[in-house]
Amino acid sequence: MKLCEIINVGTELLLGEILNRDAQILCEKLAALGISVRRAMTVGDNPGRLKEDFLLALGRSDIVILTGGLGPTADDLTKEVVAEALGLPLAEDAAQKERIEAFFRRRGYPCSKSNMKQALVPEGCTVLYNDNGTAPGCFIQTGEGKAVALLPGPPRELLPMLEQSLLPLLRPYGSGVIVSHYVRTVRLGESRMAELAGELLDMENPTVAPYAKEGEAYLRVSAHGADREAAEALCDPVIKKLKKMLGISVYSVDKELGEVVLDLLTAQGKTLALAESCTGGGVAARLTDLPGASKAFLCSFVTYSNEAKTAMLGVKPSVLSRFGAVSAECARQMAVGARKRSGADVAVAVTGIAGPSAEGTDKPAGLIYFGATDGARIIGEKLETGRCDRGYNRAIAAKIALALARDLLL
Repeated sequence: MKLCEIINVGTELLLGEILNRDAQILCEKLAALGISVRRAMTVGDNPGRLKEDFLLALGRSDIVILTGGLGPTADDLTKEVVAEALGLPLAEDAAQKERIEAFFRRRGYPCSKSNMKQALVPEGCTVLYNDNGTAPGCFIQTGEGKAVALLPGPPRELLPMLEQSLLPLLRPYGSGVIVSHYVRTVRLGESRMAELAGELLDMENPTVAPYAKEGEAYLRVSAHGADREAAEALCDPVIKKLKKMLGISVYSVDKELGEVVLDLLTAQGKTLALAESCTGGGVAARLTDLPGASKAFLCSFVTYSNEAKTAMLGVKPSVLSRFGAVSAECARQMAVGARKRSGADVAVAVTGIAGPSAEGTDKPAGLIYFGATDGARIIGEKLETGRCDRGYNRAIAAKIALALARDLLL
């Protein structure tokens, strides 16, 4: 199997100003070609360090992919550093020059001299033209049978260029196919999930590895095969065993929880409404991020104050005064009110103390109540995260709210 290293270039990445999504995108796409990523590193805009790390990577691996540093400004030096390290002069690419000039003509802006820097490419390379920006990519084959690729940093430019131009060039370097699937669970901690998976975690092909995210844990099943069909055949029996071992905690293979809920609603011809307090619309966001959500999701009532809970959802003042807004009784009345006011078939409500403080109550941060109803039944749940982390509490509350919707639909 050919080995690859990724170098993401940019001081802004090291400062944390920009989230580095490039490595994630590349690792996923390269695995599908049977190319194993050996290392992924981030280097600042320093030509000396970049050259040193590039030559080390090229000496260790068969493929080196660099992202970022292809812009028109003085600190964009990736192309220049790589060309120098490989002993290649930079030459003007006529087609790229015309693309740059046409780009600025269409926008009615003058093309500055610095922009024409992006028409220079390492001599003898395959130019990867950019339909979403002005920085071209490059693919270089060295005399030692190795490959070097340069890609723009912004994911909206990198991903199309990767899929349309670079992956076909890298296909001969692949060795079979690596396929991964994710057995996703909810309400099951990572350690307990790993215990239940038992000896399957010791397998070599496929491999089974546990991971944890906010509000859920999952197992990645990965197999290497001569082709996708062979790799899938290795994964399939292991996935079936895991589903049997983990039971109702498994909500899907690969699909996110919001997608599972929408699929259930659509299959049953039902609609959903939400009533949110501490999540502030976060549950709705997880649904509306998905295409086609409007077919089954009607609305979310974001009722932060007691007055809003009463006016919009019909929560009784007596319930609020006796039990408080953060209570099982309030959550259930919120769900009932959301269903009644929206006309939805199913409604889910969430109310709690997001933190970091107790927000003037005698209840701890991380205490969250849920309610759900389909008209015939009302179910509820209580969650105590034990954390003062506002972001974490809101995220896990949104996940459990969707899990409660799944419970009701099942």
